[in-house]
Amino acid sequence: MRATRRAIVATLVAGLAGAFVAFLPTAHAAQTTYLVGRGISDVTGPAAENGMMGYSAFDQKTSGIHQRLRSRAFIVVDQANGKRVAYVNADLAMIFRAVQESVLAKLKSRYGALYTKENVLLSATHTHSGPGGYSHNLAYNLAILGFQEQTFNAIVDGIVESVEKAHVNLKPGTITLGRGELTDASVNRSRVGFEANPAADKAHFPNAIDPAMTVLRFRQGAADVGSISWFATHNTSVTNKNTLISPDNKGYAAYQWEHDHKGVRYLDSNPNGFVAAFPNTNAGDMSPNLNLRPGSGPTEDEFENTRIVGERQNAKAQQVYNGPQTPITGGVDYRMRFVDMSTVDVEGRYTTDGTAKRTCPGVVGASTMAGSVEDGPALPGFTEGMTSPIAKLLEPLDVEVPQWVKDCQYPKASLVPTGLIQATPDVLPLQIVKLGQLHLVAMPAEVTIVSGLRVRRTVAAELGVPIENVLIQAYANDYSQYVTTPEEYDKQQYEGGSTLFGRNTLPAYQQEFAKLAQSLRTGTPLAAGPTPGKPPFTDLNLQTGVVFDDKALTQKFGQVLTQPSAAYQRGQTVTVKFVTGHPKNNLRRNGTFLEIYRQVAGQWVRVADDGDWSTRYRWERVGVANSEATITWAIPADTPPGSYRVVHHGDWKSGWTGAISPFTGTSNTFTVG
Repeated sequence: MRATRRAIVATLVAGLAGAFVAFLPTAHAAQTTYLVGRGISDVTGPAAENGMMGYSAFDQKTSGIHQRLRSRAFIVVDQANGKRVAYVNADLAMIFRAVQESVLAKLKSRYGALYTKENVLLSATHTHSGPGGYSHNLAYNLAILGFQEQTFNAIVDGIVESVEKAHVNLKPGTITLGRGELTDASVNRSRVGFEANPAADKAHFPNAIDPAMTVLRFRQGAADVGSISWFATHNTSVTNKNTLISPDNKGYAAYQWEHDHKGVRYLDSNPNGFVAAFPNTNAGDMSPNLNLRPGSGPTEDEFENTRIVGERQNAKAQQVYNGPQTPITGGVDYRMRFVDMSTVDVEGRYTTDGTAKRTCPGVVGASTMAGSVEDGPALPGFTEGMTSPIAKLLEPLDVEVPQWVKDCQYPKASLVPTGLIQATPDVLPLQIVKLGQLHLVAMPAEVTIVSGLRVRRTVAAELGVPIENVLIQAYANDYSQYVTTPEEYDKQQYEGGSTLFGRNTLPAYQQEFAKLAQSLRTGTPLAAGPTPGKPPFTDLNLQTGVVFDDKALTQKFGQVLTQPSAAYQRGQTVTVKFVTGHPKNNLRRNGTFLEIYRQVAGQWVRVADDGDWSTRYRWERVGVANSEATITWAIPADTPPGSYRVVHHGDWKSGWTGAISPFTGTSNTFTVG
């Protein structure tokens, strides 16, 4: 009898347990345990006299730091088969192949064949307020006056360090996926092009924006360790009049989550801090300037707009992060190959009229020179929508573009055949990364929302997955300007003029990514494609370096020229000026040019540095070799009362020996009431 009772009880318990499990939410179903790791490092280049990348403004050169630039890395290892993916998102305008190759070479020297071009995805946030000159393609270094080795090394070393930290940090963990919509952080800056698309495509974006926010939540055991939050908006809240290094709105979103909400202090050498990446997707025609003017919207203050648009992304990302989540389950995989995008024969099933087409050698159109008036116009005399025949103003330039290229690029007003002279890349890396059910389509370009939609549809259909499980990761692994739909291309707005490979650029991408998706789905290998060569003029540099630093006979480096006031209230701004040396003498990467200290129990404790939103470091040349540093601190509303001081760190170069020596200057103490 006892045995029978025990059997009955066991049966009832098992049945109740089964019923309980059956009613658990899907998000709590058994999920795959991966090895996950995250890391962060500094990629900030020269803070003075280095051309800035993004706006192609020759007079926009760095003159200080508003916030430092970071590289954020995540590694996911499939414990079932050992496959891994290293994902990087850096506060940069673009990723160039020169960077990709150097990063991979350094990783190979450390880890052998563990990290390769197939399983490493490098992406940029697309800030336009960082140092440039880190491409091997001449067109992208022109406004910077050539290749800048310091900038290049800072970026490569910082990216490698972030991957190394993520590698060391690998632990068993889980990943979940959440989705939401954000409608007040972007606006379509190219409605002329967008409206040319078929109604079915436009219906997917009722407000002519892509509002989708996709968030991955990373956990190690029960601990939240990081997030990746994709959202499409240009990282151009800061205008081309700014000369302070800034990660712009996406950088602020990351800073607010990491620093303000998770207590991360970047200089405290804590390898286990929360890492929040805010990468871009198909943001080619998405602007954060909500009033469709540079630096305008929602306010008329470009830095306030940066904060607000960044805060909106962060708030939505955290809402999604803490809301309903779906477990990431299944394998990790990847496919990557090089494709010569200038010579793709496109099958009729991908073209607009159903007939086979061919792409063209890369050409920059006249509309490119006009810039995007909503985010920052470029050269005077050029307007968006310029089409063939070439306008009269182009005739004096006497630019030789072969007739067959003009015909291929029609209706573009073909200005410079950059592909023929390798000033822009033709052979490009195309990659798909699979993290469980989520697929990242890594595109080496800026992609409009309808272009992104079509690529996603193509890849999703080939993989047999819902379209929401396919995401465009733009600004990835290299850069080749824009991808527009053929209909948008015909309108030759800025984005169409910047679509290098002609009207069938997008159909070519659809076809080539379909091949990668098919290989991924069937588990078959894929040919590596052509090997890209090294472009000419790789090391050309017309920007002079630091010859020497000087000062007045009565001065010393680090001397305070302007002391702070004796007392301040919260909300006021402290300003201190120092005798300084050139920032190129020492980039102080993973360090700082300034510190704000508070006196606590008789000890000076750092409360801010040059990576913080509240501080600004400005450098100014005075005369031939003399220079001054102005440090400001906008006292935050939650600053504790007490005694404070400002410290400046710098380095000066001797004109006699060439030796570089560090110095430190300290202001008078002041109080905050």
